Amino acid sequence: QVQLVESGGGLVQAGDSLRLSCAASGRTFSSYALGWFRQAPGKEREFVAGISWSGGSTSHADSGKGRFTISRDNAKNTVYLQMNSLKPEDTAVYYCAASASRVVIRSGYHYWGPGTQVTVSS
Repeated sequence: QVQLVESGGGLVQAGDSLRLSCAASGRTFSSYALGWFRQAPGKEREFVAGISWSGGSTSHADSGKGRFTISRDNAKNTVYLQMNSLKPEDTAVYYCAASASRVVIRSGYHYWGPGTQVTVSS
């Protein structure tokens, strides 16, 4: 069982940066693949980025490539999403998720955090 709590969201202007954090509880955190998703109003939740259990493999959606970077610190039980050059279309609730699959996946996550709001003004 893994419990996840996101933080770091907020209101920023276009072009700004934010770093989201997701703290996890559970002794087996380091064995889980982790991911970030987002859901904008009226839209389905979409994959943003994923990282393998070791951090050695990552995947980023086209919408964030070159701007977003996922990373993890297993010693701190935390996964991060660095977001640069933010755009108004990045406005959404951002969720972190965990999967026992260990490898990077884009769907099929088992555990979810409650989400953190990111709002980007133009």
